Amino acid sequence: MCGRYSLTVTLEELMLRYQIDAALAVPYHHPQYNIAPTQLVVSVIHDGQNFRLGELRWGLVPSWAKDESMGSRMINARSETLKDKPAYKIPFARKRCLIPADGFYEWQKRENSKQPYRITLRSGSMFSFAGLYDTWIAPDGSKTSTCTIITTTPNSLMAPIHNRMPVILKPEDEMKWLNRQEITTSSLQQLLVPYPAEAMQADPVSTEVNSVRNDSPSCIVKSSS
Repeated sequence: MCGRYSLTVTLEELMLRYQIDAALAVPYHHPQYNIAPTQLVVSVIHDGQNFRLGELRWGLVPSWAKDESMGSRMINARSETLKDKPAYKIPFARKRCLIPADGFYEWQKRENSKQPYRITLRSGSMFSFAGLYDTWIAPDGSKTSTCTIITTTPNSLMAPIHNRMPVILKPEDEMKWLNRQEITTSSLQQLLVPYPAEAMQADPVSTEVNSVRNDSPSCIVKSSS
């Protein structure tokens, strides 16, 4: 699964990376070292004409849900069941997004504890999770836009740490994922594969990251564990 990640870049770096016009971006962004479910997260969508940089709440609430409570249980969507699960079927076909990150955390089980790891690209560059989004309308008419991160089977780097990993899209596949004219879900499914292990690295970090209250540069510092 993916239950925590980081995005430590500036707003200017985000806009440059995704070629977003200033008028179509969030007004501000600050580096985040320990992003957690139910928080607002930076995301990239296509509105039919332009790419936009905005915020979605992490934890998908389907448009047909009776209330918002299920969102906290839907932070991840398994790539294998996107075409079958009611909550994901329509978003997979019509409401896909990119969720920028520069690292994510996973916990490896040990005899009497769990060791957190921060997984990044060896290049140190930013990357994009494949995500889905939806908008839920409350009885009073207010709208809540939410998202989920798609997961897949682990590559050889991740397998000893956890049995799932988030889908990281290759840069050349990002626009295909966002393209609203791309309606062949079978071709999209081919993008939802483990990222090459040789292009990634996993470093142990402090258990400080265990608490969502901690959001500082110390969360991403490699530890000796």
